[in-house]
Amino acid sequence: MLIATSLLILVYMIMGKDVSTLLKRVKNVDWRGEIYRLMDKLRPWAIKAGRVATRPLLQFYYVMADEHTSLLDRLLIYAAIIYTILPMDFIPRIANKFLGILDDGVAMLYVYKKIKDKITPEINSKVEDTLNEWFGVEYELIED
Repeated sequence: MLIATSLLILVYMIMGKDVSTLLKRVKNVDWRGEIYRLMDKLRPWAIKAGRVATRPLLQFYYVMADEHTSLLDRLLIYAAIIYTILPMDFIPRIANKFLGILDDGVAMLYVYKKIKDKITPEINSKVEDTLNEWFGVEYELIED
């Protein structure tokens, strides 16, 4: 129920529709449990997708895990991550490769614009630590 409701809320928000009745359906969600379950789904996808594609999803994940994040922002982030990592799409990639990828991008961009001010240096640090754990340490050349 949470996946379907959160995806519906994301679509409604993109379309500019009222989501207040949908929010009532998910007000008692155990977010701690959902956040841990989401990480279990995110890591296998990340290993296939690579470091660059994983970075924004981890930023979303850590904003969602922050205790100060609102219910609506959590739902939007959850929906964007789920929509990106699950094989289902509103526009299947098989039908049209460009449009099949574009709908993921629209969802990610919409949510990013909503939560970008919540991506703190602390969150970026957690993201880098997770990326280094999953993909190995990435070194930057420092020129004198």
